[in-house]
Amino acid sequence: QVQLVESGGGLVQPGGSLRLSCEACGFSLPEPVIGWFHQAPGKAREGSAFNKSRAGDIFYAPAVKGQFTISRDNTKNAGYLQMNSLNPEDAGIYYCANGHVATTIPKFYRTWGQGTQVTVSS
Repeated sequence: QVQLVESGGGLVQPGGSLRLSCEACGFSLPEPVIGWFHQAPGKAREGSAFNKSRAGDIFYAPAVKGQFTISRDNTKNAGYLQMNSLNPEDAGIYYCANGHVATTIPKFYRTWGQGTQVTVSS
């Protein structure tokens, strides 16, 4: 069974950047979509960015468009999320997920990583 492992989270000052990574361990990704979700403290998990395996099939939530960039390397079974101009509202746990449809609805994703913590503070 494929496992997803996120990395790259940490503490960053407001205005700073982070690059998150998501690697599939042991197997190729079974589904075409890599999605990144954000869960702020006390809030529900929300979809941020989605990348389907075909080039050009990239979607962003309105809140992060122009701020975040999603990419993937299919040769490494990995996905990435470049986050720029971070502000305290971007803090929380970021999860990557693998699914068949590029949707913001978490229940449509079958495989999830354990999450990586992002803290934005001066």
